[in-house]
Amino acid sequence: MKNLDKNFNMVQDILNKTEEELKKMNPVNVLVIGKTGVGKSTLINNVFRENLALTGIGRPITKHLRRISKDGVPMVLYDTRGLELSLEVQNEIKNEIFDTIKENKKLGVKEEIHIAYYCINANSSRIEPTELELISELSEKVPIVIVLTQSIGEPATMFKEYIENLNLPIYGVVSIMAEDFKVTEDYSVLSFGLKELLELSFEIIPEEAKKAFNNAQQVDIARKANSARSWALRYIGTSFGVGFLPIPFSDASVLVPMQVTLLAHITAIFGISMDKATIASLVAAIGGTGGATFAGRYIVSNVIKLIPGAGTVVGGFISGSTAAVITTALSMSYIEVLTIIAAGEKDGKYPDLKNIEVLMREKFQERLKKGSKIDKKIDITTDLPKENLELDDSKKDYFLSKFKRLIKRENSKNDS
Repeated sequence: MKNLDKNFNMVQDILNKTEEELKKMNPVNVLVIGKTGVGKSTLINNVFRENLALTGIGRPITKHLRRISKDGVPMVLYDTRGLELSLEVQNEIKNEIFDTIKENKKLGVKEEIHIAYYCINANSSRIEPTELELISELSEKVPIVIVLTQSIGEPATMFKEYIENLNLPIYGVVSIMAEDFKVTEDYSVLSFGLKELLELSFEIIPEEAKKAFNNAQQVDIARKANSARSWALRYIGTSFGVGFLPIPFSDASVLVPMQVTLLAHITAIFGISMDKATIASLVAAIGGTGGATFAGRYIVSNVIKLIPGAGTVVGGFISGSTAAVITTALSMSYIEVLTIIAAGEKDGKYPDLKNIEVLMREKFQERLKKGSKIDKKIDITTDLPKENLELDDSKKDYFLSKFKRLIKRENSKNDS
């Protein structure tokens, strides 16, 4: 294991595994319909990260329909143009939309269009008969949500009620103000409605596309964090066989591949633009980028002393529960910092790398202390649900054999 520091590039591995996780996601496919000037691009750029309508690669697939995507964002947008033109053009657009939906559906859930946002400017207080016809016919092929953009004042409220009373075959009507609207120097109408649109969308899209939708959206950062916490706790409980598996100091570095997978999965859930320098700053904050330093010597020399109740280390071993405390602190502090970074990205602000490193170190140490209150009856951290930790003999044997195989594999690599 002495050569693991040289051979194990933890930062690059996190980036590689994050990319692998993204590739596993079934992309979410969204159709956005509406006349020019109703605020489709503003809606897209505020619901989804990466300013997708502005920076995404748009590829015309028909005369009036283009496909927008971007590397690293597991979603595809289909945007219509020219809906405000002549009746003949509107029929062309309708046929193009229907043909695209039909062809994509043949390719399976990964390619089919999962939801359509039909955008109308609420201030127009008008929906044309041809639009009503399009909505009714389209609803037979894909779930539709009517999005009333720029919904300011009583006329917008009345217009929403009018549309709802039409009893159209749609999933709902959502009034939104995608961005803050400045009325005077002293008064602005704050943005609203995006979270309601997001929640309704999650109810509509298929289960296979929800991970991708959560990755792509930037409206509800707390939803990303909750998803990451839920996954991390299940992972910790099942991967480490908490509370029964002792780990030799010399072999503590075998925890690194597990922790890399954990951090990569969390990064993929958040879907933020993290480069190598950013991840290096986060990892350096808690022990450096070398695998053995991070999970072996660093655990022994620096981390355990921060864990109240970790107990005396006997015979050169650390307990599985202590390893779980450390991994829990790592994952939860990482989630907290990514939450801050994601919120900053949404507002167009990216934290300074030095500040990120300091913040990560502080959060990690706070989490070690918070998550290490050992319950004497079951000897686990308070951050871990009990049902994930009570393992029968067969599970204990499985984790023990898995751990031994991991040690043997790492030793074979170093010998070669």
